[in-house]
Amino acid sequence: MAVFDSVRTAVILSCLALTPAAATKAEKYEVDRDYRPALPAGLQLGAVAGVAIDSRGNMIVSHRGPRPILVYDSAGKLLHMFGDEELTAVHGTRVDPQDNIWVTDYKNHTVLKYSTAGKLLLVLGKRDVAGADDETFDRPTDVAFAPDGHFFVSDGYGNNRVVKFTREGRFVKAWGTKGSGDGEMRLPHCIQIDAEGLLHVADRENDRVQVFDQEGKFIRRYGGFAPFGLCVAADQTLFVADGRANQCLHMT
Repeated sequence: MAVFDSVRTAVILSCLALTPAAATKAEKYEVDRDYRPALPAGLQLGAVAGVAIDSRGNMIVSHRGPRPILVYDSAGKLLHMFGDEELTAVHGTRVDPQDNIWVTDYKNHTVLKYSTAGKLLLVLGKRDVAGADDETFDRPTDVAFAPDGHFFVSDGYGNNRVVKFTREGRFVKAWGTKGSGDGEMRLPHCIQIDAEGLLHVADRENDRVQVFDQEGKFIRRYGGFAPFGLCVAADQTLFVADGRANQCLHMT
């Protein structure tokens, strides 16, 4: 069951969060080796791309292999498996306020919304078509949700932009281009919204996080690390997964 060590580590990052950053410190965690959610017979996990927890305590695990989305209850019982038909290579994995499951696919250029039981509710982007217009993505990476229902996609490995949508999935606007200046990006790897409604965008290859309002106005930046992961906890504490230093950074 060593394959689940990576899942346990990802659970830590999936439950972490955001406030304005001033300093960092490395956090240390211990693996709970008694927590062993079972895999279906014959299934081996591929690379674990993401973990998310819904309001009922269910754990959603995404991996790059067969049955790419696995849903467990809080005791580790497997509830659902899905995603084979739609997903090629999962990347970001999030749960919205209604407990819908959202994943980005960074190889087939789509963003997908599922119910907790695995019913496909929405597909954004054109499968296997990379683009930079209001109907396509180029290797999207993550999704963040505003309280009013708007949501934002970090897009991504190819486009270096953030895309805003209505609750129903209608394109509103996009901003960002490749570069190292304020408002420019080099691989927006994930995105989160804090309690003030500000967007924190992990500008991975520029070793920083950029902060924008929801219309794309640049507010500030902070960095000194490689932000592979961000997440917002209920108390608004900011944690960053530094993928190059292999550390979880607690921002104070």
